[in-house]
Amino acid sequence: MIPHKKIKRSILLEMALIMGLSLLFYLSIPIKSYSMLYIPSGSLHNMMRHVEADLNPLDLWILRLMRGLGVWQTPKSGYISIPINAQQEISKGDFLYALSVSKKVYKNVTLIPGETLYFFIQDLATTFNLSETDLYKAYQAKTRYQEAGIVPDTYRFTLGISASTLMDYLTTHADRYYQKLSQQLLGRYDPQEWEKTLIVASIVQKEAANAKEMPLIAGVIYNRLKKGMLLQMDGSLNYGRYSHTKVTRTRILEDESSYNTYKHKGLPPAPVGSVSVSAIKAALFPAQTNFLYFVKNQQGVHVFSQHYGEHMRNIRKK
Repeated sequence: MIPHKKIKRSILLEMALIMGLSLLFYLSIPIKSYSMLYIPSGSLHNMMRHVEADLNPLDLWILRLMRGLGVWQTPKSGYISIPINAQQEISKGDFLYALSVSKKVYKNVTLIPGETLYFFIQDLATTFNLSETDLYKAYQAKTRYQEAGIVPDTYRFTLGISASTLMDYLTTHADRYYQKLSQQLLGRYDPQEWEKTLIVASIVQKEAANAKEMPLIAGVIYNRLKKGMLLQMDGSLNYGRYSHTKVTRTRILEDESSYNTYKHKGLPPAPVGSVSVSAIKAALFPAQTNFLYFVKNQQGVHVFSQHYGEHMRNIRKK
């Protein structure tokens, strides 16, 4: 006769085996998933309510068991990558494990010198699934500059970042960068003085065919300002949404904004785009010449002149 305790132990072992096999079978079931998932911050219950996959209370129990065994950690909030197959499927077990070990999804975005905030915010909104309105509000709340409040560079952020956090980084980085650069080049940092520098640099950035020309163009700007002449710079009209728009005679006649330096004396009220270090240096240390005019030749670079008659001859040579 088999002792009662042995029978009970045998039944428990059989039940454990059945449960184990059932669990293994359950974890092998394929489920549909996306290659990227957004994980909200908070508890496991909160995560289960928002994850776009078929999760249930049993999955929650398995996750808690895995965490108790030290093989699973609660994932950080944000987008994570999931290794699905061509049919957008993954086993339940691999999916639950991937929730813990998968890395956050990062994306890059590049601001090129001369580009305007109008288009860069569109890039940010598209790349990181953010609202353009939220990005504008965050930008305006965190920087004094209508334009050029972000340094041209390639930036890398996680999907799921908020508009406020993203703009806080970009504008704080720019402020620190400008202060350091101003101290290096001038030995001081005056925000108002620096904003004027950025305005000149942004026009130089738009007008110059290359970095070598930048000090010459900056010199022309300052020479014309000294003489009280209209700047008459096409680049000043490439502000905001007009960044990639060719400046025509019709545009010059119809644009009544203070950015139209064909109609209004002095500098525009704000930078007309982002600026490179070369453009900033040119604005701070312009070439000392008597040039008042320049025009692009057939080789795509500018020819500079002091007198209007010479300038007109250069135009006819185009």
